[in-house]
Amino acid sequence: MSTPAESQSSRERTWIYVTSCVILGVLALIAVIAFSSARESARAGEKADELIAALQDAGAARTPDRDQIIRVLGDDGGATCENPNDALSRATLLAQLANGATGPGSRPVIVDSRVVRGQLLIIQIYCPDELEDFQEFADDLKTDDVAGD
Repeated sequence: MSTPAESQSSRERTWIYVTSCVILGVLALIAVIAFSSARESARAGEKADELIAALQDAGAARTPDRDQIIRVLGDDGGATCENPNDALSRATLLAQLANGATGPGSRPVIVDSRVVRGQLLIIQIYCPDELEDFQEFADDLKTDDVAGD
């Protein structure tokens, strides 16, 4: 058996090798991103299931859809855990606990005691290190059983 004579120049072979290495590198990068994304998705699903179970244990009649929780909270709590004890976050929450009027007619109200329970559960599951401070803030809110069942 004889070996055929090489007809390609070394420049052509170098181009093929470089192109092959670049394609291999891009494929490896895609594989790493897909792996980490799958791992985060699994973690987000586990936390969403835990939140749904906690909401049901707390007596919630309806819970959000699992996919909806995953999209909103992800695996790190999303905006809820961004900085829940920051003054702006607390002011936003307090602004939502009002009578619904705008301008000078807006007044704070006594809200139902279940209003912040969901947020407390989210913080407990997704960012437990922030829970103690937020719990103190929530305990200072004036709440009562005003909404009924």
